[in-house]
Amino acid sequence: MTVNVAQRVDLEVVSEIIPPRVKVLDVGCGEGELLQLLQETRQVDGRGVEISQRGVNECVARGLSVIQGDADTDLVFYPDKGFDFVVLSQTLQATRNPRRVLEELLRIGDRAIVSFPNFGHWKVRFSLFFNGRMPVTKDLPYSWYDTPNIHFCTIRDFVSLCDEIGAKVERATALDVNGKKIRFSMPWWFWNFFGQQAVFLLKR
Repeated sequence: MTVNVAQRVDLEVVSEIIPPRVKVLDVGCGEGELLQLLQETRQVDGRGVEISQRGVNECVARGLSVIQGDADTDLVFYPDKGFDFVVLSQTLQATRNPRRVLEELLRIGDRAIVSFPNFGHWKVRFSLFFNGRMPVTKDLPYSWYDTPNIHFCTIRDFVSLCDEIGAKVERATALDVNGKKIRFSMPWWFWNFFGQQAVFLLKR
């Protein structure tokens, strides 16, 4: 079965970062799209953690090694540097304690890859300014009252958090509304305004 990642451009970016035949833990792996993509294209030794039983069932049906778990409480049970890469894709904003989760990712893996929707994107700002309401976009598709996202952040917020916990940004990619990469040479404020989502490669 081939994974269709047309709606998740960040998964393609993540797969480009990870080299072949490494050990990967995908935290908040959903229905296993990224794990399957990595196994098919990178032949990784992949494991997953997913809070939803439905997601776990779908992963198992795909033949993936995934267990049910909560990123906020269960990462403490993983050993230091047990994986080459730990991935948190479009999940950070749904955790109760993003800082602690990020520190756990960097403890468990030699490197951590984090992707998230950018709440500083110009469409979000304009929606708040002109409509006076919390925005609903492709990357933030929920209304304020039923969203699983409890900690919205911008690209600049995330960079500041990395500085606070001593995480080194080895690579970063911002994606515009069309899923195209914004040039790395652009300053953070430009990424923060025009990037609809971002993918960061981190190391301690």
